[in-house]
Amino acid sequence: MAALLDRLRVGFHWRGGGDVVFADVTEWWRDPVVLRDLPPALAALVPGTPTVVIGPVSRGTLLGALVAAHLGVGLVELRKNDRAALHSTAYLWRRLPPEYHEGGALLSFRRALIRPGDRVLCVDDWIESGAQADAARQMVAEIGAEWLGTACVVDDLPGDTPLREALGLRSLLVADDL
Repeated sequence: MAALLDRLRVGFHWRGGGDVVFADVTEWWRDPVVLRDLPPALAALVPGTPTVVIGPVSRGTLLGALVAAHLGVGLVELRKNDRAALHSTAYLWRRLPPEYHEGGALLSFRRALIRPGDRVLCVDDWIESGAQADAARQMVAEIGAEWLGTACVVDDLPGDTPLREALGLRSLLVADDL
């Protein structure tokens, strides 16, 4: 595990400057050792045996697919701004708060993809506000499935928020490690 964490730190860079600074994790996807070792490490963070993984577009879907394949379960893509979701009862959706960095994006998935009795693991690369994972958690609860928790690479959620416990948030790194 220590070797994986070292590779994640080496492959991470803060980019930009002034008022525009962003996290660049693109080197993670170029490293075959990270691609091999990250799925089992993320899967091991959250207790329970998932029947499905949910991951928000785009990097959560990339990581979610890797974790789902490792676990031998399916993936549900948590889509952003899919206009079909607003016009069909086949979709479950939530609007993110306006203060979320994408200004109130719409998250959705087809209802039939998560069933009552499913055990759902949420996977993402970075949790900053928790808004996406919380929207997923609410939709999973509405269906009657069990929320096992959220596994992420980097936890950047403020330490004093009660959302951490509600999400069952576990991570490999915290943002201060970078």
